[in-house]
Amino acid sequence: MHSISAAHPSEAEVLTRIAFAAKRHWGYPECWIGQWAPLLTVTPASIAADEIFTVRRGGRILGFAVLKVEGGVLLFDGLWVLPDEIGRGIGAALFDEARRRAMAHGFDHFEVESDPNAAGFYERMGAVRIGTHATEIAGRVRELPVFRCCASGV
Repeated sequence: MHSISAAHPSEAEVLTRIAFAAKRHWGYPECWIGQWAPLLTVTPASIAADEIFTVRRGGRILGFAVLKVEGGVLLFDGLWVLPDEIGRGIGAALFDEARRRAMAHGFDHFEVESDPNAAGFYERMGAVRIGTHATEIAGRVRELPVFRCCASGV
């Protein structure tokens, strides 16, 4: 059985390692991982500023997620799961917790800009694709799917 709790600033390094491992799971070139380092790095300040919550089993952090408000929109700004825990319900537990927290904060939905490899996960969770966001890395344009997720799950 796992538990969900708020991240503590002292866990920033562990969360950063999980984010890097999760991104590497998709086989991206290391030069891309290096360029993404600022996005993958969790700091005590980001834990204090954003709503970051973890899934643990036996005290071990298996994954975490980030919620933040930008321009009045609630963003699901990251979902990171240890590669050996992918497919074991950790991501779904974090997503469901994001729904619960969105509703507790008075939001009826949240948005997520997804890694293309994770798009199927969000679709299985009931998210609806509302567009794409073009980004560039190493001279290549990548289209990232953007989803809207109903907080009530309906």
